[in-house]
Amino acid sequence: MADNKNNDVINDILNQLDNAKKQQEAEIKPIPEKTEEKAEQLERATKSVSEEAPAPQPAHKPVQRQLEKHPRIRTEREHEGASAPPPVRAPRPRVNESEHTRNSAAVKRNAAHHKKKKKRRRSRLPGVLILTVFIFAVSICLSLVIIAFGKDMFGIGKDDTTKMILVKENTNTEEMAQQLYEEGIINSPKCFQLFSKFRKTPDVYLPGEHFVSPNMAYETIIDTLTNEADEERKEAVNVTFREAITLFEAADLLEQQGVCKASDFLFYFNAGGYGYRFEDKLNKNTNTLRFADTRMEGYLFPDTYTFTKEMDPEQVCQKIYYNFDQKLTDERIKRMEELHLSLDQLITFASIVQAEAPNREDMNHVASVFWNRLEHVDAETVGMLQSDPTKNYADYTIKPHMTVLNNDIVKAYNTYQSKGLPPGAICNPGIDAIDAVLQKMQSDDFYFIANIYTQKTYYAKTNDEHLQNTAMVRADEAQYEAEQAAREAEAAANE
Repeated sequence: MADNKNNDVINDILNQLDNAKKQQEAEIKPIPEKTEEKAEQLERATKSVSEEAPAPQPAHKPVQRQLEKHPRIRTEREHEGASAPPPVRAPRPRVNESEHTRNSAAVKRNAAHHKKKKKRRRSRLPGVLILTVFIFAVSICLSLVIIAFGKDMFGIGKDDTTKMILVKENTNTEEMAQQLYEEGIINSPKCFQLFSKFRKTPDVYLPGEHFVSPNMAYETIIDTLTNEADEERKEAVNVTFREAITLFEAADLLEQQGVCKASDFLFYFNAGGYGYRFEDKLNKNTNTLRFADTRMEGYLFPDTYTFTKEMDPEQVCQKIYYNFDQKLTDERIKRMEELHLSLDQLITFASIVQAEAPNREDMNHVASVFWNRLEHVDAETVGMLQSDPTKNYADYTIKPHMTVLNNDIVKAYNTYQSKGLPPGAICNPGIDAIDAVLQKMQSDDFYFIANIYTQKTYYAKTNDEHLQNTAMVRADEAQYEAEQAAREAEAAANE
């Protein structure tokens, strides 16, 4: 009976150890580094229990083990149906407190390790998303850049306005690309240089004037700048525009020389919009009293130009615009702004001076007279310029070209009827007349009159003085005419 009890106790202890071990294996994932240490601890615990308990004796019947929450060990007597004494609970094995502390710390470390791993896995997700978005954005940007360069290379969707550029001697590809970029012909100098580099033949840019447009492909632009065969086949024509010439006179001259039709020239010249710097200085709100057919009167700079027979009228206009733009230097613009003049006012003022005075010295003095009249509206002249050329322009240039007569426009150009400057220029002034206005010579004179035969001009401060000068000039002119008539009669009699 004692042997059976001992066996029961041992079996109960073994079952408890078995269950505890399985429960620990199921709940706790051992840390690899501590596996050997735990195995040694379990072995020591098993040995200590075995040493305390007496040696087991062979049992008459096999012991049945039940892995339940509260296991029971059936005895032989209970199996036979006899009443059995209450089961004896096996004493709980002693657990080493230091071992329990170490196991708890290991569990915590293991849990913290797995938590860090999960965090690391989760923290990688935003980085992957950011990298994906970045790569996608870069791809889109590169695609847009490639498309933009392609459109620029083939001139797709760009302006078709022809522009004149002046190529200098020994211009290389880098300089040419930069010039085309500044002129608004291309959008990328680097792309143009790269395209030019891959051409089979080296590019030699011909000096002189060339006409290109932004909607041209790079290949066409290079061919235009390096080939002058088409230009050589056309006959060159030199046309000289004198100072004080009007637009109508210039248009007729171009048609007579076979350059272009007068009507086409007037249309394109008055339309403008060729992108030159001086065009930005023009008054955007055009005066309603300005004669539309000569809207750009004054901006045809008097000079000698080389055109070709049957030339594109836009190209003719651009050559003239370019020349005027070169003459309107930064110094002149600065001085114009110091005098509080707009560009339209400067050119209109200069056109009157050009029509009134024969040389630079007289231009300075005549300009001072008009300056005095404009700035002293309380003087005898009451702010009126009273210039004969303005009256002649209104009567002999504007009126004949009006489809429907507009007396308000005619009156506005006649400075005997209207105060101040007229709405627009009355001719195309040269650089001396423009500089005479900008010089603004100081004088006290309000009147002048010139002898048309001797080209001598007389100035006066008051109207009385002016009347005296006028009488003298008229007498001199009458005497000259009488002498001329006598000489002609004598020549006729001798024949």
